[in-house]
Amino acid sequence: MNLRDYQERCHAAIFEAWKTFTSTLVVIPTGGGKTIVFAHVIKTMQPKRAMVLAHRNELIVQAREKIIAVSGLDVEVEKADLYANESLYHKMPVVVSSVQTQVSGPKDKRRYLRFNPMDFGVLICDEAHHSCSASWKETISHYRKNPELKVLGVTATPDRADKEALGQVFESVAFEYGIRDAIQDGWLVDITQQFVPVAGLDFSHIRTTAGDLNEGDLSKVMEMEENIQGICQPSLEVAYALPPKTLGSIPVPEWRQYLASLNRKPRRTIVFTVSVAQAEMCSNIFGRAMDGVEWVCGETNKEKRKAILERFSNGTTHIVSNCGVLTEGFDNPGVELIVMGRPTKSRSLYTQMVGRSTRPLPGLVDGLDSSALRREAIANSPKPYCRILDFVGNSGRHHLVSCADILGGHITEEARKAAKEKALKEGKPVRIMVTMNNAEQELERKRIEEAERKRREAEARKNHLIAKSNFNLIDVDPFGSSSPKIPLAHRASRDGKLFSEKQIKVLRAAGCDPAKFSYKQGQAIIGKQIEKWKASRPRRAA
Repeated sequence: MNLRDYQERCHAAIFEAWKTFTSTLVVIPTGGGKTIVFAHVIKTMQPKRAMVLAHRNELIVQAREKIIAVSGLDVEVEKADLYANESLYHKMPVVVSSVQTQVSGPKDKRRYLRFNPMDFGVLICDEAHHSCSASWKETISHYRKNPELKVLGVTATPDRADKEALGQVFESVAFEYGIRDAIQDGWLVDITQQFVPVAGLDFSHIRTTAGDLNEGDLSKVMEMEENIQGICQPSLEVAYALPPKTLGSIPVPEWRQYLASLNRKPRRTIVFTVSVAQAEMCSNIFGRAMDGVEWVCGETNKEKRKAILERFSNGTTHIVSNCGVLTEGFDNPGVELIVMGRPTKSRSLYTQMVGRSTRPLPGLVDGLDSSALRREAIANSPKPYCRILDFVGNSGRHHLVSCADILGGHITEEARKAAKEKALKEGKPVRIMVTMNNAEQELERKRIEEAERKRREAEARKNHLIAKSNFNLIDVDPFGSSSPKIPLAHRASRDGKLFSEKQIKVLRAAGCDPAKFSYKQGQAIIGKQIEKWKASRPRRAA
């Protein structure tokens, strides 16, 4: 488990930040190897002990395995009925613990009181965007009683829907590497997004709670039978790579027979739902049309959940619907399709859900020295990209997050909006990064054209103003020598050239405004006027 180039930069940046601050944060996308980075940090910090905090069993198991693989150190888990060895002569160099366990018990008998803060040199906070909660802050405060302790937070999503600032816990950000960067560098697969309109989806009346759609209000909408059907039919079509609305022309009882006749394996799919009932309902509909469909939720028995996810990982199960289980700590590179049956205003939550599908197939990109080679390997693999299926209806005042929001990078908001509108209008899968880049280029072209148009208009107005300069008509004898001087501003032709005072006198005598004619036209008028005068003079007698 050698570090990739960006992981090496991250590792160095952490220790550089610790020269100034005792706590720092790093941002690496899902699939970018956050656990490997902090495992190397723990190894570098030896012989100082390390405490790793996480909030899910999957994260705890993953952290323990990666730390052992990277460092070869002994690692024990402090969780529920599992206790790390804290005896005087056998203290574990690394302890991985759940935050829930740390704060369990009465205030004066918290589980974290088993551990002396002075014994630890580094505290790792996995999925650190949760660290603003009361239980996290209480636990972190206990260990920070050690003034020499270094604290590291790792996350893929530093922004929170409730707007709580991570600056409450971390003094600095040592390193940031976004999902867009990882895709461009060939470490993650590209993302294709497809929007599907569902007539019954109306979010306009839904309240906002803690920065996201109120779950109770949202559940009522998403559990409506017509909306469940509106989600499941297009999901099956995309999973089986069928043209849109193919199943609409086939009676529902015949879907199973039709899909089986295709003799093809469906895309491995995760369906995210807002409620347990919605997850079960989606699973039931999928199950009527195909085999290999299961669902899980937070209440699913641990052993049963483990067995379901193992079947999903080895490809026996094709579709898993879930409520609040697979957003974090779940690693399955075979996932190709994410069905967003859980609309959200939270960029953090949406990014976590998308991240379940962005990993390339195992062993594909590591060892390749350039981003071009990695992208080529991904493009030629059985999983050249992942697909995100979003369902749209009447969002009302809510801004629901889409892939354009998490992949925007330095793309302007105008280009993101244009890309999303294009995807909605076309109703087919689009490479969202390419679409945004094209939209940005098109907007830039229009901006240049608009600037040029305004420049020309300003030039024209300037010329027009010169042409309309006020002047006083002066009755003069064109051949006299006592006429008043005419200012330069009143002697300009339409094209800006100046007539002489005598020429101006002749033009005005001819009833012409000098500013309305070019210099060449003015000369012609002057010539004709002089000829007219000459012709009208009485001839001398011979």
